[in-house]
Amino acid sequence: MTWWHPADERRGRISRVGGAVPIGLSRPRLRLRETELPVEQDERHATWLELFFDLVFALALATVQNRLDTPTPHFGDLVATFGLYAVVWLAWVGQAFYDTRFDPDDFYHRLAVLVTMVGAGAMAIGAASPPHTLLLPIGYIVVRLSLLLLYLRVRHTTPITHRLTSIYLIGFGIGVLFWVGSLAAPVSLRPVLWAIGLMIEFLTPWLGRSWESRIPVDARHLPERLGQFTIILLGTTLTDLRDVITPRPPVEVVTAAGVALIIPAAVWWVYTTFVTTGMALPRLSAGLAYSYVHSILGAALLLLGWALGEILGQVNAHATDLPDRLRVLLALALDTWIVCGLGLQWVSLGYVTRYRLLVALTGLAPMTLITLLVSDPLTLLGLLAATVVGYAILVSRHIARLGNGGTTGP
Repeated sequence: MTWWHPADERRGRISRVGGAVPIGLSRPRLRLRETELPVEQDERHATWLELFFDLVFALALATVQNRLDTPTPHFGDLVATFGLYAVVWLAWVGQAFYDTRFDPDDFYHRLAVLVTMVGAGAMAIGAASPPHTLLLPIGYIVVRLSLLLLYLRVRHTTPITHRLTSIYLIGFGIGVLFWVGSLAAPVSLRPVLWAIGLMIEFLTPWLGRSWESRIPVDARHLPERLGQFTIILLGTTLTDLRDVITPRPPVEVVTAAGVALIIPAAVWWVYTTFVTTGMALPRLSAGLAYSYVHSILGAALLLLGWALGEILGQVNAHATDLPDRLRVLLALALDTWIVCGLGLQWVSLGYVTRYRLLVALTGLAPMTLITLLVSDPLTLLGLLAATVVGYAILVSRHIARLGNGGTTGP
């Protein structure tokens, strides 16, 4: 018999009558929080299981990025790559949202996460050659069915949880059905079914946002998890640079690699400055807007890493003029990074300061002009690195002042 007392509900604890229950066989011990019920709980951080979980998705992201194997990718290749990124992102973030709300960390939860990792591994392999291989849809189906079972397990713990998980089970379940149907569909039709399923799953949380605010995410755990995903993408950027360097690289390649490394380092500096201020914590609530901005930011970082790797490859090939398409995509990646920074401040504070807008414009204009007008790879990297560092210094100082309460309005 399971019963709930309001005090237990505030602490996210299930009590059982009838003696002790063996570990792994009990109902899940949840961390539930409702906005109208104050809760005191220890500060949460990512568990070892979650960090282990991230390793498989790091492989999947690397596979997705490796699909862009030319400095002048076609539009269809770009669409396919970002579509696959969306698949990997949704598979990862779905588990992150479950863990940040319910976090039982018991036998069945760990088993489900390990099964999810098997599915993610299949996705990592299948992402190299969709839609011809069935490994990608099978892996994704395993990941999402595992998540649905986890939500089904916690569905009856509280009335609010019942309503919220019902929305998830219906929306995510319908989305997964399109993936199941794609297993028997012609190869040319599979991407269409996948896109429909993804769209349904992306929209589902917004349909349940009124209930999600009653069970808000952990204000420290979710930003930490999204930050770790962002760091994984920055790490993918470093592997792109490493893969181009030969065992005995010429001096110009080593120089170009060192200069190129400055750009993701500056991105990391700005992002970690933002996260460590804790600006997003008071207004995080259900975390939807915060996570969706991160999804776009992640796509920009994926594109940035590929572009820097290709530029380094051009240096290694002694090219003197970079392809126009490569430079346009590099500009797109950097501009998207800046805009996402504005979006994160808007989500966190409810406004964007005039100073931040001015700095963003002074960053967007020169970065775009440099990438579009300068074709020599070494010159481009040098000018771009200097501009990005200058932007990072100005923005980081501004973020630090906001975090310390130095600016209270727009």
